Amino acid sequence: MQKAIPYRAWPAPPSSSAAPGGSPSASVQQLAAENAVIVFGQRGCCMCHVVKRLLLGLGANPPVVELDEGEAAAAADQLSRISGGGEGGEALQFPAVFVGGKLFGGLERVMATHISGELVPILKEAGALWL
Repeated sequence: MQKAIPYRAWPAPPSSSAAPGGSPSASVQQLAAENAVIVFGQRGCCMCHVVKRLLLGLGANPPVVELDEGEAAAAADQLSRISGGGEGGEALQFPAVFVGGKLFGGLERVMATHISGELVPILKEAGALWL
């Protein structure tokens, strides 16, 4: 049985920020870099729950950073700047899944790669799965 990782509130606690300035975007980068897989989503979002359950079912145990409604817009802006921006200036949508420190995508991308059978090798390559 897997041990549950508690949800983290946004922004990350100041102690987890390694950047000298302690900027929130640096802490988000650190969170993405420290974890093989991490999910950013809005508090109470059912799609975030679906992504988490799918990854748990495959054997990955991703930490989930939950955002309140008031924080979601600012966090999406910071996450899209870290990931290089959305295509055509589109805003980042939640849940946002980072694999290997890079933005992997949202629910649609995770489900599409799972259905095609490509998700497990990607997770193994990132170090999220051992077997």
